[in-house]
Amino acid sequence: MTSHHLDRATTAVLIVDIQERLGAAMDSRALERMVRRTVALITGARALGLPLCVTEQYPKGLGPTVAAVREAMPGLAVREKSSFSCLADGIPEALAGKSQVLIAGMETHVCVFQTARDLAAIGVTPYLCADAVLSRTEEDRQVGLDLCRAAGGVVTTVEAALFDLLGRAGTPEFKAVSAAVK
Repeated sequence: MTSHHLDRATTAVLIVDIQERLGAAMDSRALERMVRRTVALITGARALGLPLCVTEQYPKGLGPTVAAVREAMPGLAVREKSSFSCLADGIPEALAGKSQVLIAGMETHVCVFQTARDLAAIGVTPYLCADAVLSRTEEDRQVGLDLCRAAGGVVTTVEAALFDLLGRAGTPEFKAVSAAVK
């Protein structure tokens, strides 16, 4: 049986294509929740000192990363792409040398899935934050999660992943993560 223990030393966070015009095609309530959970993931990851990478799919057409996500990661460079997989042009620097990657983003059945599949193919375990991934339809979101799981991904939630990375209460990081996931 495989252990799905997340380890701070080997984990990075990847935020995939949470962009304004793409978000406009999503259910507004689902988008709001997904963005909230993504911000919690970013805030927790920063408190834990995890490397972060954010991508934008064809930003000229799909616009920039949504404001709430941008504001949660000031100064973080965005990696522009035109391929659906975030790895099509090589592994992003923030992910290099990591064996586990927490993923949030859009769309679950396209860019998120293709990225998860490519990570698994190079021996990196993708952890899909089910509460921080979205597609235009719930059916596509569910199929995307199923495809990710079939490709070797682990489906989790933001809170489950962050508390697994924490491992214990009573630390300054615990307070920051607890506040982020409320």
